[in-house]
Amino acid sequence: MEAAVGTPLSYKLVAGIAFKAAGDIFHDLVWKKPDTLSNVIPSKIQDCVLHEGNYGTTGSTIEWKYTVDGKEQCAKQVIQEVDDASRRIVFKMIDGDLTEMYKDMTISIHVETKNEIDFVSWTVEYELLKPDNPHPFRL
Repeated sequence: MEAAVGTPLSYKLVAGIAFKAAGDIFHDLVWKKPDTLSNVIPSKIQDCVLHEGNYGTTGSTIEWKYTVDGKEQCAKQVIQEVDDASRRIVFKMIDGDLTEMYKDMTISIHVETKNEIDFVSWTVEYELLKPDNPHPFRL
């Protein structure tokens, strides 16, 4: 975890994994078909509903129903940025359980290929609403 410059309660978390299937497939699922992720990982993601716009389109609003540590949660996000060439998508949190503890939260998902291996990385940038709120390590 690294603290962002400027605000003492602003943070950035970065996590990544090597992805055995093609990274293009993962990017396409998150970008164009996030509603199918509940079929791929039903223990983590139960639903993804489009509220406004189209999947994969900047400005569209989607809502996720997911489970963390056995607790069902929801998150409503706006697709803030899509870069198909670099296989990156950025979501801005606008409503849901996470907005009760964090403000200005963005989650970017990026697929990068190094030495013929695809890596998926998640970057979560956020500001704690209260200094004693937990960091979102479990996302």
